[in-house]
Amino acid sequence: MGRRKSNNNQCSSSKEDTTMSSHLRFEDAEEAVEESSNLDQSMCDIAESDDKTSADYYFDSYSHFGIHEEMLKDTVRTKTYQNVIYQNKFLFKNKVVLDVGAGTGILSLFCAKAGAEHVYAVECSHMADMAKEIVETNGFSNVVTVLKGKIEEIELPVAKVDIIISEWMGYFLLFENMLNSVLYARDKWLADDGVVLPDRASLHLTAIEDADYKEDKIEFWNNVYGFNMSCIKKQAIMEPLVDTVDQNQIATNCQLLKTMDISKMAPGDASFTAPFKLVAERDDYIHALVAYFDVSFTKCHKLMGFSTGPKSRTTHWKQTVLYLEDILTICEGEAIVGSMTVAPNKKNPRDVDIMVKYSLNGKRCNVSRVQYYKMR
Repeated sequence: MGRRKSNNNQCSSSKEDTTMSSHLRFEDAEEAVEESSNLDQSMCDIAESDDKTSADYYFDSYSHFGIHEEMLKDTVRTKTYQNVIYQNKFLFKNKVVLDVGAGTGILSLFCAKAGAEHVYAVECSHMADMAKEIVETNGFSNVVTVLKGKIEEIELPVAKVDIIISEWMGYFLLFENMLNSVLYARDKWLADDGVVLPDRASLHLTAIEDADYKEDKIEFWNNVYGFNMSCIKKQAIMEPLVDTVDQNQIATNCQLLKTMDISKMAPGDASFTAPFKLVAERDDYIHALVAYFDVSFTKCHKLMGFSTGPKSRTTHWKQTVLYLEDILTICEGEAIVGSMTVAPNKKNPRDVDIMVKYSLNGKRCNVSRVQYYKMR
């Protein structure tokens, strides 16, 4: 079918971990007295801080500019936030804003330009140093204060804020579990009549035909240059694939699994079990389930938001593909019935454990199975 470019992203960071490469030209010793370099001191500081533990990897991965370039160039993501802020200046004018996980500071700059009284941009990675420079370069140092550290550990110079804004969503919505940091900030600093942006997120599920790609990614291990490596198949099928799905592959309805009200939910609400019923819209074969999420800003003058689904414009989140052990032969009108359980991994809460129970009782296929997936 030739649907997608391979992007087997069982990532350790939300967004691809693109590292920097510096192309330096070295002269002969006598010529290189005052050779300038693009490896400035701030980059040296990043390069020399190599004593990271695995617990710091999440934040360290966000020190690389490539991740931020990918997110900034995701126009669905970035333009939506820009439009929410610029087209709803009544929300921001003379208000105190907290930007959780500020990255380059782009959302903070949007808020400052929209008339915010002050913006506190909290960023734990080394990108905070770049964000400070970006704020200064663009003349907003009097409005935007960049604070380097974890939101759970820093102290704000104000008791309350009027708005909390954050781009906290990860692959499969919950991968990386940055949502808990937003909820922590909400409970500690948001004023009683304050606003969280975005304030709604929903997770959806559908099913697809995907014979060629499953053959390439999963069945590949049956014969690798003449050797049987099928023992790897079990691990491969447990790792959800982050990739772009062609909407023509969708063979069932799309069902809402979970809606989260960020302004009211408790941290534990991100763990859930939700039933689903996926009804075939044509005779086809089902090779995988596909999850995606929508985000809404309901406090705007007009409802605003975006979807990461296969029928919408592609975002850097793409979709999350969960391959089934079975190939389901399904007839139009028949239903895959089951449930999905989602929870943060006990050892590393930024990872996500997924359990899917499903069954199909059809004319040509009868199956009932439980599968486990791990987003790492």
